[in-house]
Amino acid sequence: MIADSHCHLDYPHLFDQLTDVVKRAENNQVKYFLTICTTLESFEKIKLIMQRYKNIYGTFGIHPHESKNHANVNLKFILNTKKKYKKIIGIGETGLDFYYNHSDKKIQIESFIEHIHAASELDIPLIVHSRNAEKDTLEILKRERKNSNLKILLHCFTGSYDFAKKLIDLNCNISVSGIITFKNSIELTKTISLIPKENLLVETDAPYLSPVPYRGKFNEPSYIIHTIEKLAQIKKTTKEEIISITTNNFKKLFNLL
Repeated sequence: MIADSHCHLDYPHLFDQLTDVVKRAENNQVKYFLTICTTLESFEKIKLIMQRYKNIYGTFGIHPHESKNHANVNLKFILNTKKKYKKIIGIGETGLDFYYNHSDKKIQIESFIEHIHAASELDIPLIVHSRNAEKDTLEILKRERKNSNLKILLHCFTGSYDFAKKLIDLNCNISVSGIITFKNSIELTKTISLIPKENLLVETDAPYLSPVPYRGKFNEPSYIIHTIEKLAQIKKTTKEEIISITTNNFKKLFNLL
């Protein structure tokens, strides 16, 4: 059975037909779903989803794009929210996005650190978004991890091999998306080929980043099978082994064994 480690089931295209979306995913071997929080508004839907579906878990956090609008979501706020919901199994997505800079860099960094402290105190994984911010992301994670048991998942990895290697040195997990199926992802696939299997998870990031042959359309968890097939090619192994390894990695990281 497959674990989609990162999807956004609260988004209207998926939420409005969620019963069918889940059924299609289950028909394609998807057993575990982790629906990711980006704003306080998104969490309102995530609470409903977690309550309705036994096999869907959630996270709590503020996306770096939205950090300027959520200054009140600090360590205390996150800890208090987690106490109320047992099915919150991760903190995020948080991190740094210096590509769009929808929020000021300083505000993004401050929010990121609050999320890191919460994840560390709660002893649950931190889901990290990093775009055009490899240096700052690494510096912060390295510094904050020194005196903690921080568990880290870098989602939708598209970075360099040097970045991947340094993340692995920090014992990070790395999640790959449908981007690896794109024709122009030659360097990325080379990098993924060098990442140890025990560090890898898979995700859709639905409704974004549909894999080939659905590129350009709304993504959904059932399409993750195409990412797995591509990952099996990259790793020169079977689809079944990739499913087994990535699902076991997911269950181990999020304490679902």
